[in-house]
Amino acid sequence: MIWRHVSAAERRLDAYEVAYLAGGPQRVLETALFALRDRGAVTVVGPRVRAVEDADGPDEHPSEHPVERAVLASCPRGRSLTVVAKAVRGGPEVAEIERGLVSLGLLTRARHRLTPAGRSQLKAAREEATLPAYVLDGPAAHRDRRLRRIVAGTAIPAGLGRSLIRMGRAADPDYDYDYGSEDGHDPDSASGTHSSSEPGGFSCGSGGGGGGGSD
Repeated sequence: MIWRHVSAAERRLDAYEVAYLAGGPQRVLETALFALRDRGAVTVVGPRVRAVEDADGPDEHPSEHPVERAVLASCPRGRSLTVVAKAVRGGPEVAEIERGLVSLGLLTRARHRLTPAGRSQLKAAREEATLPAYVLDGPAAHRDRRLRRIVAGTAIPAGLGRSLIRMGRAADPDYDYDYGSEDGHDPDSASGTHSSSEPGGFSCGSGGGGGGGSD
């Protein structure tokens, strides 16, 4: 059997890969929280998230993605959303998504910025319009106003992003926490993600309703 390399153009990205291109680890986390909550697999009450143990068994709300399973595993009896967010963003599941996107040539190796191919994939995903709007546009695109405020609150607070960069560089000159700044990623932005409305950027304007819930 002859194996051949599958190019980025040939490979269909899943929702979490698109989420990473749109807003990095934070957008992956947001996507998982919205997807799980909309399916009834977790409850989000105030600052806490809890995996739902359904009476019909653990497969009642099956999780199809490693990131979702990581969220569920982190809060079986309820836990601070901030703690869960930190663990998932820095977890091996998100790191694996990053490595895959780098190998496909959609992110640069050194700083994990969007490449032209990455911007093209992100633009194609937006034009295809088959994913929930929050995957591309973040919390502002979810219809549940209360939930989107809570999930948006998991982002790194304004001002902290640059402080982390300075601290990292002081300890290690080769340290790089500036995810995608060349393409509009701003660690000090409100969501910790893109701030540009161009392909490869994040617009704070609401997208189409994605996922369940209501005001």
